[in-house]
Amino acid sequence: LESTVYQDRHVSRLTAEDSIHHVEKKVISMKDIADNLLVHKGDTIELQEFKIDINNYIFEREKLNYYNNQLRNRNLNLVLDSTETKRLMYIDYTTSFYPIKLVSQIDFSFLNASYQAFTGGAYYFNPGLNLLFKVGANDLFEDYRIVGGVRFATDFDSNEYLLSFENLKHQLDKQLIFHRQVFKNYIDNSYAIAKTYTNELLASVKYPLSQTLALKGTASFRHDNSVYLSTNNENLNKPNILKVWDGLKAEVIYDNTRKLGTNLYSGMRWKVFGEAYRQINQAKSDLYVVGGDFRYYLRIHRTLIWANRIAGSGSFGRSPLIYYLGSVDNWINLNKSENPTFNESVAIDYSQNYAYQALSTNLRGFSQNIRNGSNFLVFNTELRWPIFRYLAGHPLGSGFLNNFQVVGFADVGTAWTGLHPFSGENAWNTEVIVNGPMTISIDANRDPIIAGYGFGARAQLLGYFIRLDWAWGVENMKVQPRMFYLSLSLDF
Repeated sequence: LESTVYQDRHVSRLTAEDSIHHVEKKVISMKDIADNLLVHKGDTIELQEFKIDINNYIFEREKLNYYNNQLRNRNLNLVLDSTETKRLMYIDYTTSFYPIKLVSQIDFSFLNASYQAFTGGAYYFNPGLNLLFKVGANDLFEDYRIVGGVRFATDFDSNEYLLSFENLKHQLDKQLIFHRQVFKNYIDNSYAIAKTYTNELLASVKYPLSQTLALKGTASFRHDNSVYLSTNNENLNKPNILKVWDGLKAEVIYDNTRKLGTNLYSGMRWKVFGEAYRQINQAKSDLYVVGGDFRYYLRIHRTLIWANRIAGSGSFGRSPLIYYLGSVDNWINLNKSENPTFNESVAIDYSQNYAYQALSTNLRGFSQNIRNGSNFLVFNTELRWPIFRYLAGHPLGSGFLNNFQVVGFADVGTAWTGLHPFSGENAWNTEVIVNGPMTISIDANRDPIIAGYGFGARAQLLGYFIRLDWAWGVENMKVQPRMFYLSLSLDF
C-alpha cells in the first residue's frame, strides 16, 4: 500500500484486536479505513501513563504489522479493494559484501602477531618504519567477514601479507587465516645474513559460553625457510634451513570490560592458553607452551583509571621458545647509538635448541633482552588520567584534547631458564671474555628480577595513538639512566 493512503494516524486505530468482531462489510476499501469505520472509539483504551520496559518491548511498526496480519487471518473472506493496492515483488537475498574497513597508514608494527623463527643470531627482528594497507568487508547480515592486508618496509628488507575469512553465521564462529612474513636477520650466531620466509595457515573456532566467556581452538600449519644471502662464497654454498611445523592451541577468554574511551577501560579480562607444536620434517623436535594474561581496570573517579596487568608464560619440550624481556611493543628507537634496541651483551644459551623467539613486554627502563629464557613473568601497573576530558567533565570535540592522557607507571619482571629465576641454568648470569687463546667465564652476579618506573603521555594525532614514556630502570638495586620510548600502539 502507498504510504500516502495508508496513513499512520488511521492505521494505529486498527491495532485493537478486540475490534475485529465489529467488521461487517465483506469488502474493505481504503476510503473506509480513512473514514475510521472499522474501529469504534469505545473499543480503544487511552493509556494515560506508561513506562517502557527496555528488556521487553516492540516497535510500533512491528505491532501494526502483527495486528494487520491477525485481521487478514481471521477474516479470510474479506477482499481488499485491488484498485488501491500495489503488489510487492519478492527478491531472494544473495550474499553480497560491502567495505567496513579501509586502512592506509605508516606503522611500526607487525600485521599479525606470531612467533618469530629463532635463527640463532641472537636478535629479535623489529619491523621498523613500514607502510600498512588493510581492507575489510562484511555481507549485509554480517554473517561473513573478509580482511586482507599487506605491509611493506621502507628498506624493502621485509614484507608481510594477511588474508582472513570469518564465518559468524552461527553460534560457533569459524575463521581461516593465511599469513606470510619475510624478514632479514643474522643466522647461526655469526655474521652470516639470511632471509627467512614464513608461511602460516591457521584454522580456528570460537564458542561463546556467555556474553563474557568463550572457548577458542586453533590448528596451524607453518613453513619456515631461511635462505643464506650470497655475501661471500661460503654463504653461497650453504643449503637452506627448512622447518615445517604443525600445532594446536586452546584458549579460555574472559572479557567483562567496558570501554570508557580510547585506551580507557573499566572491569576485568583475562586469558589462559596452552599450545603444542611438532616439527614434521625432523624427529624428536617438539614445543609446548602454557601461559596467561590477567588485566584489571579500576575506575577511581570518572575517567581516572588504575590499570593492572600480570602476564606469564613457560615453554618446554625438545625445542623450546625463548623470551626476550624488556622495552615496549612497537618501539621507535630514536637514539640507537646510546640505547640499542636489542642488548647483545646479555648472553643466550644456544644449547637449548630454541625453535621460536618472542618479546615479553612491558618492562620500561631497559632495551630488549635485558633478561631471556624459556619462561617469563611481568607485572605492570599504570595510572591513566585524561586530564582535559576529566577537568571538563564531558567528552570534548577535539580528538587530541579528548584523548590526551598523562600516565604514571611501574613495571617488574623476570625471564629465566630452569625451574625458577634463581637457578644456575641462566646464560645471562654468565659473562664470557675471550682474549686470544684464553676464554674466561665470570659469574656476572645479576639479580634475575628487574624493575622500571616513570611517567608518560598519550595522545591521538592524525589518526595515530602516540605513546611517550620516560623510564628509569632498576637493576641490582641500582637506578639506571633514564630511557625514552616512542611507540605507536595502545597500552595493555
